[in-house]
Amino acid sequence: MSLFKFKEFSIAQDRCAQKIGTDGVLLGAWTSSDQEPRTILDIGAGTGVISLMLAQRYTHATVEAVEIDADSFEQATENFEDSPWGDRLFCFHAEFQEFYKEVEQRYDLIVSNPPFYNSDSIKGEDQIEDQRQQARFDGALPFEELIYGVYQLLETNGTFACIIPKDREARFLEITSHFQLLPVRTTYVQGTEDSKVKRCLMEFRFRESFQNTNTTHKTDILVIEKSRHTYTEEYIQLTQDFYLKM
Repeated sequence: MSLFKFKEFSIAQDRCAQKIGTDGVLLGAWTSSDQEPRTILDIGAGTGVISLMLAQRYTHATVEAVEIDADSFEQATENFEDSPWGDRLFCFHAEFQEFYKEVEQRYDLIVSNPPFYNSDSIKGEDQIEDQRQQARFDGALPFEELIYGVYQLLETNGTFACIIPKDREARFLEITSHFQLLPVRTTYVQGTEDSKVKRCLMEFRFRESFQNTNTTHKTDILVIEKSRHTYTEEYIQLTQDFYLKM
């Protein structure tokens, strides 16, 4: 079995449809919290990489994850057990819509790299099939369901962090605002300095909690590469605790 090796843990991903990608690693490295969280929830665990990164970063936290796909759930569970933090990592095999209705736990930090479709890959005669795929992705966990579940499970002073496509930002902000969640930090991600922003890393707090802090919404830009495989200092600094060659 081939393993994707990080500095402090390894990931098996041969049974996961969603392989390790830049989005998940960015979210795991970028996410922050005003206070060190004791309870963390990862919505849509996939391989478990985000959960493992957060377990590495927050040494006193219990990290729970929920994953609907059976193969991914089993592989994430095995990756958790094989890590140095297996006693603090737990994965549940369930739809998130079922999970948030049944669980009584509230979380200091909730993270999600939600399922979405990369419209950049639509090409010519494949467009009809790609549109079918898009419908399936959007139906897997609609943003409305995701945010409603976060609303139900997040501690009053907790933080919700996610990564979404830039072209979904406006709609996402409409939904989060409806559920009293305000953006407190946004990083727009560019592949290179000349490329368009494709992703938004976003952190939210409940409106009342955020307004009481007398702080403002912070925004910045992260450029990943100067040129092919030559990474910016900002990206290296963000990921160097995880990637072997950073």
